[in-house]
Amino acid sequence: MQRFLALIFLLAALLSGCDSPAEGGELEAIRLPMGFIPNVQFAPFYVAVEKGYFAEAGFEVEFDYSFETDGVRLVGAGETPFAVVSGEQVLLARAQEIPVVYAAAWFRDFPVTVVARADAGIETPADLAGKRVGLPELLGASYIGLRALLNDAGIDESELTLDSIGFNQVEALAAGQEDAVVGYFSNEPIQLRARGIDVVEIRVADYVSLASNGLITSEAMLRDRPDAVRAFVAAFLQGLQDTIMNPEEAYTISMDFVEGLPAGDPVQTEVLTTSITFWRTETPGRIDPQAWENTHALLLDMGLLAEPIDLEAAYTNEFVP
Repeated sequence: MQRFLALIFLLAALLSGCDSPAEGGELEAIRLPMGFIPNVQFAPFYVAVEKGYFAEAGFEVEFDYSFETDGVRLVGAGETPFAVVSGEQVLLARAQEIPVVYAAAWFRDFPVTVVARADAGIETPADLAGKRVGLPELLGASYIGLRALLNDAGIDESELTLDSIGFNQVEALAAGQEDAVVGYFSNEPIQLRARGIDVVEIRVADYVSLASNGLITSEAMLRDRPDAVRAFVAAFLQGLQDTIMNPEEAYTISMDFVEGLPAGDPVQTEVLTTSITFWRTETPGRIDPQAWENTHALLLDMGLLAEPIDLEAAYTNEFVP
């Protein structure tokens, strides 16, 4: 698989000649919105920068750690060519005529989870009724994941208190400020257990298969610079494969991008190794149409989409090996 991805990456770089000057030309400086704070979970992207894969594709990448909704807006407006975004955000954006397209998958399963103390009496989505729940913002993948769980349990959002707390889920739950928090299964639960806090999780993926995190671009990029998109996707997939094959190296590389990341820290190492278990797939980058159909149906059922949209225009496997 590693050799296959390397060959695909080389082919993409060669094909991208005129619009992504990989050798001898000036690199195109871009911002890549990540949707979260600097974190070892982004190791595949850090590896792709450190090993020159993005540079070979013609891009000098600067990471932008704003909310994923900001990334959607920036890509849709043509202010940056790519962003890391969860699938449902693409559907919500296209319903507002924001011309973004999902071009490559990253997580195999939707990574959002609700986390509560083990003694809080919260074990199923139905148990969230009447509780105070903290999440980064009332938008984005965490919010949609929570709404999916509530929808499954037949609970209206008005039946609980939602707090927008930024990326402070660990501190908020540890301090008892929230009954539960919404985060990623490969991050917050691990950090809380490392603090000696016994927690339970309600993972969205256990209830419904949804379109997960990946790379988005714009309709204009697909139309005018398809080879650049192909090269960038290949560079990301090579960084992803290198991370899976050599997590120790990827962790060390991440230390240059995540300020204060300690060498060999057991908690952060577990964050990375747990993430890798959900990145492994026989078809790296490949988009699952069924997950997108599920997401589309869910958003309609929740009333977040007023009417059906053209689902086939929202994503493409054209640029994935």
